[in-house]
Amino acid sequence: MNAVYTSIKTDAAIGISPFSLQGGFNFDHYSNVLGGSSGFNFPGYLLNSVQLSLGTVILVMVIAVPAGYSIVRLGFGGRWVLQLITSLRLVPAMFFAVPFFLIFSALGIYDTVVGLILADTFMQLPLALLIICGTLRDIPMEVEEAAAIDGAGTYRSLVFIVLPLLASGLVAVGIIVFVFAWSDYLMAVILSASGAVPVTVGAAFFVTSAGIQWGNLAAVTVVSVIAPLAFAVFAQRYLVRGLSAGAIK
Repeated sequence: MNAVYTSIKTDAAIGISPFSLQGGFNFDHYSNVLGGSSGFNFPGYLLNSVQLSLGTVILVMVIAVPAGYSIVRLGFGGRWVLQLITSLRLVPAMFFAVPFFLIFSALGIYDTVVGLILADTFMQLPLALLIICGTLRDIPMEVEEAAAIDGAGTYRSLVFIVLPLLASGLVAVGIIVFVFAWSDYLMAVILSASGAVPVTVGAAFFVTSAGIQWGNLAAVTVVSVIAPLAFAVFAQRYLVRGLSAGAIK
């Protein structure tokens, strides 16, 4: 709330007191950051964050769903594969930052949204796979066996039987991956320079050698929080159901 309060105050009121509202409500800071008149391309940073978060969600889904189905239903790799993949979540992100920088620079995808999507996908995939596998274990095997008797193969069963039943788990994965990708700072600050800067890195630009632009910084904070907050509130019931999947078993 303090950020919201600061964002609608004039610079003079901010300098007087944190509680001063001299001059009434003022929305110039929002027009500055959204209109690009603040000296920084915040609309571009915002677009990069949207592309990064949605791209990461899509790529994680594309990889995690068939991978989770292979592990749970087809017995691929046994129990150790899931344990090995999910254990990567325990490794500090900084451990992968330098290798990613060197690899992406060599491949020519440094400072691109594609590079950030690949990095965040790698970081969020273990948690997504864990949730999807838990949800899959809650789906009765008899449903797929009945479909197999009717002539449905593995691919048809996955697409038309399993995916609809996985809806709650997929929504939970989508929300978590979206929020984590949106709020990621470490990978973004290391793997971007100017062309792929997201809001988490772009917000720091308002802290300059000449001083901190408190009003613009507060407006940036409010705007950057709206998207993941609205996304999470919209699908809250699916999030609880998806995270509790497999808990009883």
